[in-house]
Amino acid sequence: MQLSRGLRTALLGWSGCLIALMYVPLLLIVLYAFNPSKSQKWPIAGLTLQWIQAAATNPGARSAVILSVEVGLMATGIALVLGSLLAAAVHRYRFFGRSTVSFLVILPIALPGIVTGIALNATFRTLFGGLSLFTLIVGHATFCVVVVYNNVIARMRRTPGSLVEASADLGADPWQTFRYVTLPVIRSALIAGALLAFALSFDEIIVTTFTAGFNETLPIWIFANLSRPNQLPIVNAVALFVIIASAIPVYLAQRVASDAAGYV
Repeated sequence: MQLSRGLRTALLGWSGCLIALMYVPLLLIVLYAFNPSKSQKWPIAGLTLQWIQAAATNPGARSAVILSVEVGLMATGIALVLGSLLAAAVHRYRFFGRSTVSFLVILPIALPGIVTGIALNATFRTLFGGLSLFTLIVGHATFCVVVVYNNVIARMRRTPGSLVEASADLGADPWQTFRYVTLPVIRSALIAGALLAFALSFDEIIVTTFTAGFNETLPIWIFANLSRPNQLPIVNAVALFVIIASAIPVYLAQRVASDAAGYV
């Protein structure tokens, strides 16, 4: 269907407004990260790297970055195992409550983060008597599992079931079928899911606030220092790092998923 010139112009205009609404604020943060002044006034007086250097040597920010990376990697590892196993079980086997299981797996990412955070906080305090690094990792794994599950089960649904049947007919046991047939098919989905899960964990703050205890991840460090005038330029520089660190895995996940689409 060919659109009229007026409608095409309107769609392009609305698309441009939407993109501007999303990315102009990010562009301002990027510019303020190089602003020589401590106040956020426009236009900026010039460009400087002093806040980038200050952020790189700030002990609080560096510790928060390291903790966020550690939590993201561990939560992603848990999500890869549980998410892929759940996807395989729901896709391959027919059992009572199968649709309910799939719904319950996806539900945590649809719930408001504050509701999930409060629920996890109450559960952890009841079962473990307090919050720790372990509760923080488990809290992040609850929504990372959803990302991996969705990626893997979507790939499995696009894969002909005859491949697994042919492997079994040729005498392969379940482990050999998984290793030589299933894993190569879902490998790119696992990589894309892991990248997205890590990006989601790295910059998550709502669930983190309720499950971190005394642990300070990078988003919590940013939020705690945002209201301190002397720290604001460093916060802008750290925010620039977060933008880059979040964009890279999302871009790679998109490339992996698009490259694999032609092979399924």
